[in-house]
Amino acid sequence: MIAPLADLADVVLDRTAAGYTRFGYLLRRPHWRPGDPAPGALQGKVALVTGAGSGLGQACATELARLGASVVMLVRDLDRGAPARDDVLAQVPGADVRLAHCDLSSLASVRACAAEHPRADVLIHNAGTLPRERSETEDGHELTLATHVLGPLLLTELLRPALRDGRVIFMSSGGMYTQPLAADDPEYRTGTYRGAVAYARTKRMQVELTPVLARRWGLAVHSCHPGWADTPGLTGSLPLFRRVTRPFLRTAAQGADTAVWLAATEPAPDAGRFWHDRRPRPEHLFPHTRPDDARVRKLLAYCLEATGLEATGLDG
Repeated sequence: MIAPLADLADVVLDRTAAGYTRFGYLLRRPHWRPGDPAPGALQGKVALVTGAGSGLGQACATELARLGASVVMLVRDLDRGAPARDDVLAQVPGADVRLAHCDLSSLASVRACAAEHPRADVLIHNAGTLPRERSETEDGHELTLATHVLGPLLLTELLRPALRDGRVIFMSSGGMYTQPLAADDPEYRTGTYRGAVAYARTKRMQVELTPVLARRWGLAVHSCHPGWADTPGLTGSLPLFRRVTRPFLRTAAQGADTAVWLAATEPAPDAGRFWHDRRPRPEHLFPHTRPDDARVRKLLAYCLEATGLEATGLDG
């Protein structure tokens, strides 16, 4: 009786969004397998984390290093990322942690970054942005699309030989539940632009592309969401939300937990799923957000063309 009741409570937490808070994390944690991931689970592995200069990315880097991984913290600004690396080393003395430059919104930067990393066993796509107004990158793409979808797609595609049997994790968001797949307007050129909507739309894209990319790359590709975590990104992007929810927010480490677990747990979790607090979650809560396969293929085709990968001949 205990297990079914725990499962029911877990679903209730998830559907009411109470599970996104720190209380959801604390209530679920006692039901997780002790010692998972195992100490040293990533010993000898190389882990790359984008957006690792603060918040969830820094927390991922810290916990991956604690599990024995050699961690590469990919950041847009090396000078601003240096204190984050110092903090990781302070928490995990003797860890192998270094900084490297990568601006996910720039296709040239992504290509340069991929060329510098011939080895990778884990790749966590955490870099994020939530602009107030619509802007375009140097490549002519809307900023959130470039940062959350195009850059990660290109980086993983270029690192695919290095990843071999590795794991790829997209840090998505529960906010994607509010949005259908914007396959007809991925660049958000029509309608009134809202940063929070652009963010949620591109997080929906990550989730819909996860199973398709798992098949395309032949890798263990996952998406997950961290719940509501108290990070500098939240403070800067949604200050009112943070003020209202601050007593209920998770720490960055609690928000990073599932991504780290997906990277290190054995046996490897099923690929192509959307996860939260170490369990697969539904990709849709509302019927109107569910796309057909043709729309997902249309989005992938656009992204491949936008990143210059259409001519690779690989079956997406």
